Amino acid sequence: MLSGMTAQNSRASAATVDLLDAVRKCGGVARSMTLQHDGFSPYVIAQAVAQGLLVRVRRVWVALPGADRELVSAARDGVVLSCITQARRLGLWVLREPEYHVAVSPHGRGGTPDGIVVHWADAVVPRHPDALVDPVENVLALVAACQPHEAAMTIWESALRQGLVERAALMRLPLPRRARRILERAVPFAGSGLETLFSIRLRWLRVRILPQIWILGHRVDFLIGERLVVQIDGGHHVGSQRTSDIAHDAALMAAGYHVIRLSYEQIIDDWPTVQDMIARAVAAGLHLAA
Repeated sequence: MLSGMTAQNSRASAATVDLLDAVRKCGGVARSMTLQHDGFSPYVIAQAVAQGLLVRVRRVWVALPGADRELVSAARDGVVLSCITQARRLGLWVLREPEYHVAVSPHGRGGTPDGIVVHWADAVVPRHPDALVDPVENVLALVAACQPHEAAMTIWESALRQGLVERAALMRLPLPRRARRILERAVPFAGSGLETLFSIRLRWLRVRILPQIWILGHRVDFLIGERLVVQIDGGHHVGSQRTSDIAHDAALMAAGYHVIRLSYEQIIDDWPTVQDMIARAVAAGLHLAA
């Protein structure tokens, strides 16, 4: 009798281990019905909850203790993480995220929690019922509809630059009009969101501005006209990288280029001064070959 109970407990323990592994593969939060479809009985799930190995999120979801709080919140509220919130989670260049953004189907039953922006919109790419995060295509479509042009463009170009989505694939989708317009202008060549902002904000300047150009064996952020080089320093411009950049600046100037080096703070917090600086340099002909 005792050996039979031991074998039964061993089987239950193995089933629990498999269950926890299945939830882990779902990102730490899983729908109970899906787990049952995968062969885990309601009893095994309930036992894992009773033992504190899983926690219930509403009646239809379970989560590992310490699971991603944003995913747990999405499951609790019946929404998917999207727009700038999911863009940030994907590692895209989001300048500011003052509010939490989620999405729900127009005919869905998601909640409307306080302090959260809820996008009630049809998905460009259908969402799986178990999804707690939006596909990147849906994220970009909502970003285009929700965010100012500059902010949207930096996120789109970041997605293209990182290879999270291909332009050709986006072109085949039934994108909303605003998303289609951004796609037509977005390029994957800017090295960062700062460079995207710089390029967008100077489009009014009727001179050629080329991003990521190789000059004297190094890549420069922008070449305006033929001789005006603009370098943009991110937050990691320190140590040996800074020393190398200074040496390259000196080589550029010795070769007849004019170099303007800008910081993150200048572009984000003092753009009028930056714009004036570039405009005056162009007016003085510093972008022209001698």
